[in-house]
Amino acid sequence: MSLPPLTPLAAAALHVGTPERILQIECGEGEGALFLAREFPVARVRGVDCSERAIRAATTRVGLDPEGRIAFKVGKPRALPFPDDLFDLVALLDARPSAAETARVLRPGGFLVLAHSQRSSAPQGLAGRLLRWRLSRRRIDPVWEAEAGDGSFSVGRLRKAGPSGSSE
Repeated sequence: MSLPPLTPLAAAALHVGTPERILQIECGEGEGALFLAREFPVARVRGVDCSERAIRAATTRVGLDPEGRIAFKVGKPRALPFPDDLFDLVALLDARPSAAETARVLRPGGFLVLAHSQRSSAPQGLAGRLLRWRLSRRRIDPVWEAEAGDGSFSVGRLRKAGPSGSSE
């Protein structure tokens, strides 16, 4: 299996502060989640993928982790096996998010990273506008977009609720 280049994910990580809890959706064999664990050494990192085989492979790559900082679970992007408002950062590498599920597990003020290892894999034209619209409806606003290496990344942030529960 060929692993995706991590340059877009690494470039996006520069724009997300210091998250305490990170989720990578569609993590495959864990390359991106393990990178995020190295990049943010105090964060708890979780990876989720619908492939049991990929999750087994990712779990074997963790090595010694006595604090349980890194873990992988079988799960689907449209039905994430985590409670509401749990993560400060949700990352996807060469995958499309379910706007509703992503917003559900993201804490207010938390970041969403969409990294694409090839420029051609990034949502373009109508598909890109539709995804931005769906994320915006879930209160995830664009923060930063750029090319990085042979790919690109986008960073969004979930709006915090205002004093009356309305969005700021």
